[in-house]
Amino acid sequence: GGGYPQGLKEEAIPLLARIIAVIDAYDAMTHDRPYRKRLSRQAALAELQRCAGRQFDPRLVSIFTEIMQTQTMACERGKKGDSADNTI
Repeated sequence: GGGYPQGLKEEAIPLLARIIAVIDAYDAMTHDRPYRKRLSRQAALAELQRCAGRQFDPRLVSIFTEIMQTQTMACERGKKGDSADNTI
């Protein structure tokens, strides 16, 4: 992004703000909105990866993707075939 309002870029953006940006975007994409249906987990993760390095910190997107994929696999094993919900 443009670093609005202070013009911050990359590492100058506080780590917590970069983490929240990834999580907030994922949450927004995986929940229904009045103007569109939610994306699947995989589609949302693919969109985060597509925007990594431009809109999101690529290291954080990679870590978040790994965590979400691990969580999904664990939920699917635990539920024996039931799909995992979209909550973080």
